[in-house]
Amino acid sequence: MSALPSSKAAKEDEAPPDTSEGARTRAAAREVLEGRRKGLRALLPFLGPAFIASVAYVDPGNYATNIQSGSAFGYNLLWVVALSSLMAMLLQTLSAKLGLATGNNLAEMCRLHFSKRVTYGMWITSEIGAMATDIAEFLGASIALNLLFGIPLLYAALITGVMTYLILALEHYGFRLLEAVITALVAVIAACYVIETVFSRPDWGQVAYHTVVPWIGGTESLFLAVGIIGATVMPHVIYLHSSLTQGRIVPRSQTEARRIFRWSIPDVVIAMGLAGLVNMAMLYMAAATFHAQGYSNIADLETAYLTLTPLLGAAASFVFALSLLAAGLSSATVGTLAGQVIMQGFVGFTIPIWLRRLVTMVPAIVVVVLAFNPTETLIVTQVVLSFVLPLPVITLVMFTRRRDVMGVLVNRRSTTVAAIACSAAILGLNVWLIGSAFVSLFG
Repeated sequence: MSALPSSKAAKEDEAPPDTSEGARTRAAAREVLEGRRKGLRALLPFLGPAFIASVAYVDPGNYATNIQSGSAFGYNLLWVVALSSLMAMLLQTLSAKLGLATGNNLAEMCRLHFSKRVTYGMWITSEIGAMATDIAEFLGASIALNLLFGIPLLYAALITGVMTYLILALEHYGFRLLEAVITALVAVIAACYVIETVFSRPDWGQVAYHTVVPWIGGTESLFLAVGIIGATVMPHVIYLHSSLTQGRIVPRSQTEARRIFRWSIPDVVIAMGLAGLVNMAMLYMAAATFHAQGYSNIADLETAYLTLTPLLGAAASFVFALSLLAAGLSSATVGTLAGQVIMQGFVGFTIPIWLRRLVTMVPAIVVVVLAFNPTETLIVTQVVLSFVLPLPVITLVMFTRRRDVMGVLVNRRSTTVAAIACSAAILGLNVWLIGSAFVSLFG
């Protein structure tokens, strides 16, 4: 039996004419599916969802883990970033495919297929992950405002909340405008790291070697490796991506479902590839700038900013803080959207977006008020995310391998094997980390 959301397609046909930007995007996609639009113009209507998802892969948590990893261990952990980026491409492709094939997002699928007790347990766990994400994103943007303008962290956190709400309000004018703003912020981050690459002059031979040759030195490097995976393969955005595709362009047949999915693959590859390159740039910039010159204890973002000035100049410090601000604002926006999807999907209700933004600010405000080290807090949140991550990954693989759920978009056997390997790698690293921690404490 087909998993195609045909009822949604029927509603689409019966709906009154829509002149919004979203309607124009759907009309352009329809031209592609009917063969009336070709070439690069044919790709444009399908671009967007993965770029929103990609923001979570270059959030302030990535800055904290990548910079500390690069300063402490040089280029050695680049392979973890590369592996995480490949995982991200695979998992986000599956997430996009699930929304397209079923007309439901991952959280909704869990509610439909699991018991209420299991669903509520998954919701609580996912909300913990979303809270950890929000702490990282708010702190990152707040630190950036503090570094750029000298605004105290508490006021900077409040300003961050207002700015992210204003960005979220753009959704009222259509999803394409929000996609455009988020994509522009991602472009700012990417441009900043092109500039940082020019400033830092990394050893490209070392970059190439350590991108493909695995290395784990001990408990500290393993802790950072797990943090990199948690910061790169974000659990909340796996839920979000499936919601971004579930009703964006509704297929009217199995053939159309396949074609829409094929057009969505470049969106994922381009967006996640860009995010992966930015993450690698963060790490090799820290390796080339800090580790190479004996600064192996760059444990916080403020120190990184201040140390860049004497090493590379004031311009490098400014670019670093600007990219951190763009990352914090964009990822905080996306994190709020993901939180709404998680709540609505698992338990079937939502709260006003302003209220969720206000509530999710509280943990970050508490961290600031209690004067916890912001960067250490960022790294801990990324490790928390890595422990939460197996839950959406395992359920995503469970659903996308089922033909009765996915129809013609069911996983190939090789895809399922690769996704299971991702889950095993994540679980294995977490178990290793716990075991190493116990040995160091009680051994």
